[in-house]
Amino acid sequence: MTTGVAARESYYERTGERSYKPTAHAGGAWSPDEQHFSPVSGLVVHALDRHLATRPGNLVLARISYDILGRIALDECEITVETVRPGRTIELLEATVVIGGRPVVRARAWLLASLDTSAVADSPHERLAAPEELAPWVMSEGWDGGYVSSIEVRRTPPVRKGRTSAWISSPVDLVAGEPSSALASYIALVDTANGIAVQQDPTAWMFPNLDLTIHLHRQPEGPWTGLDTTVTFGPSGQGLTSSVLHDVHGPVGHAEQILTVRPLAGG
Repeated sequence: MTTGVAARESYYERTGERSYKPTAHAGGAWSPDEQHFSPVSGLVVHALDRHLATRPGNLVLARISYDILGRIALDECEITVETVRPGRTIELLEATVVIGGRPVVRARAWLLASLDTSAVADSPHERLAAPEELAPWVMSEGWDGGYVSSIEVRRTPPVRKGRTSAWISSPVDLVAGEPSSALASYIALVDTANGIAVQQDPTAWMFPNLDLTIHLHRQPEGPWTGLDTTVTFGPSGQGLTSSVLHDVHGPVGHAEQILTVRPLAGG
């Protein structure tokens, strides 16, 4: 009789050199047949890592911006990566996610040379309270979807609508049977920001983000993604989710998401 280790759960399964099939854990918060953008964004970084793996160098990701071009169906996707601007100290990559023959996400990533600037390293942002100091928050009580159900959230009690901080982690692997970098796993949780500090009840209002831009001044370490988040709704249908990003050692960068704010029918 033999015993084996149970297979780990994952957000994606590889189906080809550049193609991936989402599992139920990637399910979106606004619709059950769509992917949540959080694991998609991490998968793009995973593809960028694979693109860079065969090349020597000391470049690190300093900014990545995603444009969401349309509905991201819960279906097999293909990710292509190309070098837009090559360089030894500065490089620009572009990744495109295609589902059913249609581009649904385009991402551009600036890579910068890694140098020792520890003597001048500084940030005005204070560290967040450690994850173990915060109470668990069951995010699935307010949001649907496989992704939301897959994560662990520890959140400070909101002092007002649209303002809170939280730590996010996940026991689910990004791609089945493949190691992912700390960066890909970290970024795969950043898009959660738009659901932790809501301005309005999501059963009455929609406020999906159309993009995600992440700037990093330090490479983050896992397993927790820290989000110090502020959500602003404007008077004419636009909104903004802004986050200072942290790991357990302190701040690592910023994230911004533009929102389209719309009332739900019957809400």
